[in-house]
Amino acid sequence: MKQAVPVPTASAVTGSVLHARRWLRALLLAAVLLPALLPALPASAQPSLARVGDPAPAFTLKSIDGRTVSLSDFQGKYVVLEWWNSDCYAINTHYGAGAMPAAQRRARSDGAVWLSIDSTHPAHPSHVDAKRAAGMLRQWKGAQHAMLQDPSGSTGRAYGAMVTPHTYVIDPGGTLIYAGAIDDQRQMRDVRKANNLALAAIQESRAGKPVSRPLTQAYG
Repeated sequence: MKQAVPVPTASAVTGSVLHARRWLRALLLAAVLLPALLPALPASAQPSLARVGDPAPAFTLKSIDGRTVSLSDFQGKYVVLEWWNSDCYAINTHYGAGAMPAAQRRARSDGAVWLSIDSTHPAHPSHVDAKRAAGMLRQWKGAQHAMLQDPSGSTGRAYGAMVTPHTYVIDPGGTLIYAGAIDDQRQMRDVRKANNLALAAIQESRAGKPVSRPLTQAYG
């Protein structure tokens, strides 16, 4: 006698389909976003990745409001760089909960500069133009100094940005003093209660102390 083969329920099939779609979406994002952030040139022509303790790579990019912004514009100030993608779950979580705008406001109130950088390839589905990016930031009440567009991925490659929000801190002398995760809560259960590692690095540096966690594993 042949054993009956159980027929999957409709809910099980729907769950499997949704799970597969999530994985496919993540793979597509990685397939197109990461090439914009990773070196595409021969090894001999690739720029060296930014390293903590070294001078931060210079850049000049266009902001979504049409300004030309250079890192050199902010000499003598602490600068936070936050890599951004409109479709990233981590970005949506941190902005949606208000944690990222709160960190941006705190940094700016302390005299630091916060720059968000979108290195998403223009051909990727999650790429948004300047108008749509501005609308998203208004909705989220973003408080960064500027949202910069890096469509060629050159700045992302120079810094070795791999995920969003990959985060970097540059001191007033132009030295990279922190690189890695935005905070210490990778599970993102409640990002409003997380310890923001970029702000912590600035606080330690201002106090004349070495940054206790200068390099962490970014997540996003």
